[in-house]
Amino acid sequence: MTADSLPEDSRLTHVHWDQHVPYNSTFRSVDGRLFCDEVPLDAIARSVGTPVYIYSQKRLLHNYRRIQEAFAPLNARVHYSAKANANLDVLRTLIAAGAGIDAVSGGEIDRALRAGADPKSIVFAGVGKTEMELHFALECGVGWINVENEAEAQCIDAMACEMGTTARVALRLNPDVSAATHPSIATGHGSSKFGLSTEAAIALLQRRSGLAHLDIAGIHVHIGSQLHDVEATARAVKAARSLADAFPFIHTLDIGGGIPVDYGGEPDLPIPAQFAAALRPLLEGYTVIVEPGRAIAADAGVLLARVLYVKESGAKRYLIVDAGMTELMRPMLYGARHAIVPIAPAEAPGFNSVIVAGPVCEMTDMLSGEILLPSVRPGDVLAVLTCGAYGMVMANNYNARPRPPEIIVLENGTEWRVSRRRETWDDLVRLELE
Repeated sequence: MTADSLPEDSRLTHVHWDQHVPYNSTFRSVDGRLFCDEVPLDAIARSVGTPVYIYSQKRLLHNYRRIQEAFAPLNARVHYSAKANANLDVLRTLIAAGAGIDAVSGGEIDRALRAGADPKSIVFAGVGKTEMELHFALECGVGWINVENEAEAQCIDAMACEMGTTARVALRLNPDVSAATHPSIATGHGSSKFGLSTEAAIALLQRRSGLAHLDIAGIHVHIGSQLHDVEATARAVKAARSLADAFPFIHTLDIGGGIPVDYGGEPDLPIPAQFAAALRPLLEGYTVIVEPGRAIAADAGVLLARVLYVKESGAKRYLIVDAGMTELMRPMLYGARHAIVPIAPAEAPGFNSVIVAGPVCEMTDMLSGEILLPSVRPGDVLAVLTCGAYGMVMANNYNARPRPPEIIVLENGTEWRVSRRRETWDDLVRLELE
């Protein structure tokens, strides 16, 4: 069975080597051979080598339009969260389709502008914006700056005064709502480093006359990523709405992101339409901004890794592959699990319990716990699925390892090209040499 025979919102299939694999209409297995749209992944691996990230332009657009349609009754503006995947081709694809951008650094603003974004369509968020970044944002004329604390508001006001401009800002509310997600990606609880308490936000709003160069016109709330239910989000939005209702000059509610993605074995996660339906009664009468990142990019990308060695160590069997925590940090950073599958039919019979381990000189460099896979041999290529978000953006050069290339399969589904070339050893020392 392939994902083509499944409903679009039921992307979970159980395959015979005891893994739940979140195939979809883009990344699918046909007779054991893995495809991205109409392109067999083994063809890309032969051409550019491994490790390599591969993204589907068609899937990015599908996911964006699905969210856009879900929130259409609210006339919501969809801003793609660039921190999920800031590849220029990914940004260009979504900006051309009409997406705004949610940026959390000056570098992301710069990348959005290079990709063709209208500065007014950029929201600048982030808990620790530097003066240089704020000056750049004001100079560019970004549409919104989300304020995280009173000192930041004062800094922006003083800077805007000096530049002879007015900054349109939203206050990020910390609603003290605990989200049903991993603790490392929950941001809305009371002890989080993010946002203003309700009391602090009210005090700042009441003193806004002393911030003459700020147009405080919105409330921003985001309680975390990969949310497992809509109830916590609804409580957070209700708190934001209650705060906004008390100040008539607030006309925009930015509800952040958090729409979850099935990484395998999570069939009951809420879909975008469920979030939109639950939040609609709380948002009517306001201009709405929604900021998905993972929900657009995650299942539009995979990471390919080649098996270098099959190693027995005590009672464990390891597949040592050429990708690890330098390419995909999520499993090591907070125990994230990704489905892993061969990209071609196994030549050897049988199945084995294995641990997929990376080459980095750290014991934590494991892409999986023990999983059952068909028998694979050195030279075979595995696909780590649902890696389009928080994959390459977190890649690093630890152990002096060059970062992998990024490939984009074009919207027609049959053509692909190198979006970002593989780094070289020369690249790693370029800034150190005169």
